[in-house]
Amino acid sequence: MHIGLPKEIKVKENRVALTPGGVATLVRRGHTVTVQQGAGLGSGIADQDYVNAGATLGSADEAWAAQMVVKVKEPIQSEYHYLRPDLLLFTYLHLAADRPLTDALLAAGTTGVAYETVQLDDGSLPLLTPMSEVAGRLSVQAGAYHLQKPVGGRGVLLGGVPGVQPGHVTIIGGGVVGTNAAKMAMGLGAKVTILDVSQRRLAYLDDVFFGKITTMMSSEANIRDLLPTTDLLIGGVLIPGAKAPHLVTRDMLKLMPEGSVIVDVAVDQGGCVETIHATTHDDPTYVVDGVIHYGVANMPGAVPRTSTFALTNQTLPYALLLADHGPSALHRNPALMLGLNTHQGKLTYQGVADAFELPYTAPETALA
Repeated sequence: MHIGLPKEIKVKENRVALTPGGVATLVRRGHTVTVQQGAGLGSGIADQDYVNAGATLGSADEAWAAQMVVKVKEPIQSEYHYLRPDLLLFTYLHLAADRPLTDALLAAGTTGVAYETVQLDDGSLPLLTPMSEVAGRLSVQAGAYHLQKPVGGRGVLLGGVPGVQPGHVTIIGGGVVGTNAAKMAMGLGAKVTILDVSQRRLAYLDDVFFGKITTMMSSEANIRDLLPTTDLLIGGVLIPGAKAPHLVTRDMLKLMPEGSVIVDVAVDQGGCVETIHATTHDDPTYVVDGVIHYGVANMPGAVPRTSTFALTNQTLPYALLLADHGPSALHRNPALMLGLNTHQGKLTYQGVADAFELPYTAPETALA
């Protein structure tokens, strides 16, 4: 199969979807790989490294002309013209928060396999996990920075100092994002409260953090009680492939201290804070009712070298399966079948169909 690796063009997105090692593995399996010139530079990977791995360098048009295109982020509007019926696209899509891209993929008839909805039998999301780990850890770094007074924050040091209370970090969602955010926040010395709807998950978190964080059931009442003392609120709620629920509504913002910070990691799925919208690394924050909102939708792009290698460690086995067998690979791997979001003009993921009230076709039916 001919595989294309285009350069990411989303604002300040420096990740790349394949490392030279991944390219070499594909080439050894008999596939050809076209890498857009400069695709890996943001992650510290030179063009020559790809050439040495067996790839051919080309333009964006040449990379997108491949049978399968492997990316990191969803195509943006200037890339929609590359979508076509015979294209297999393997990348993050996050369609439930992006109606224009959903429409473009359906109109083009493109087969879109989304990293974020590939799901194992135990419910885990293997291709979302590494970036959720990165984003969870970054959320605390970003929040700590924006709490500083010179950038508009309320002037709180999360770790405090002897004789002064530390900052309070409230985390909604005890999954991968929330757990990694808690690790970072606790490591800084902050007071940490984490909320989740699963008692079993809360018990697990209480054990792994040796009771050094506070765990609470996630409810509107508990969130409202916590907000007046919260310096940094981190949203880490995920419903695979679907829009995130709004757990913090506009009227709740007045409960938060002026200059406090919200970092909503779920923003690429619509966010769990009603007032959040996607921002970029160039202009990451805005203020609503005195509360700083950080809504960068590609947070891991800030640390592209770490993110690129963490992501490709997980995506490569699935990319190999798709390269070897094309769309029929989905029949061979149930987890990969759940990654199918669009095929031949049909919407094949229930959460996306529900988000836009569009017709849903089961992936097995669409592929048949």
